[in-house]
Amino acid sequence: MLTSLHGIWVPLVTPMHHGEIDLPRLQNLAADLVNQGVHGLVVCGTTGEAPQLDLAEQGAALAAVLEAAHKRCPVLMGIGGSDTYAAASRVLQFDDLDLAGYLVSTPAYVRPSQEGLVRHFETIAASTGRPIVLYNVPARTGVNLELATASRLAERPQFAAIKEAGGRLRQITDLVEHTPLSVLCGDDALLLSALCSGAHGAISASAHIRVDLFVQLYELVEEQRLPEARELFARLQPLIQLMFSEPNPAPLKAALAMQGVLREELRLPMTPATNGCKARIATMLEALDEVPVYTSAEVI
Repeated sequence: MLTSLHGIWVPLVTPMHHGEIDLPRLQNLAADLVNQGVHGLVVCGTTGEAPQLDLAEQGAALAAVLEAAHKRCPVLMGIGGSDTYAAASRVLQFDDLDLAGYLVSTPAYVRPSQEGLVRHFETIAASTGRPIVLYNVPARTGVNLELATASRLAERPQFAAIKEAGGRLRQITDLVEHTPLSVLCGDDALLLSALCSGAHGAISASAHIRVDLFVQLYELVEEQRLPEARELFARLQPLIQLMFSEPNPAPLKAALAMQGVLREELRLPMTPATNGCKARIATMLEALDEVPVYTSAEVI
């Protein structure tokens, strides 16, 4: 399945209830995002607390989201971990499903060389014929996927895109200018700057909240209506700042709980947002409620 890896993608949270995945609420969340115009969904990313989910739980979450999406929206599956062969084995577990591809992060903690990163991604890619979205998030993994390494991997068309979350706009613009990869911004705070610099979209945790406005921002930049885009992004900035003011996904789950989407429950070592954070989120949500709902022409 070839999918345009452009636009606004949401890395889904994993709703919990009494320690177990709340599959009905996960499906409702996915369906609501699709109805509001999201361009794609990601299952079992960092925001989904994937490291705290076993393989059976990951498979159940993926199957539930695919059922809810009803092929109206492409779905990526997150693949993480430091053991290359274990990651490749997980790909095999999911490869019979109707996926748009895999979001594969650099290995955490072990800090391999750039050659090690190339071999890690190539080994995982050999387990599937589906597209691979590279995921660079050095603050979490301890290793940066360098431009030369991304360029080398991009020589193989299976490596179709990169979620770049290195925190530096220059790294995003270099990827746009020097590789054929679809470049997806992974730092919500850089979203507008990234889109204006040629990024092809974003994988945005903040976009769980008012995804319609993130889609509108993307379309405004596509249409070069930059003053309107800047004005809209200014209204989204308090949301983005709050969603990452404490470890993700605690503030996000607090916001979604306030909206009645899920229960505010996380798995250790993640803990709920503080009361101070929640008070600020409540104020922010009230302000966002005043922004008119946007419906993309693609949804109508």
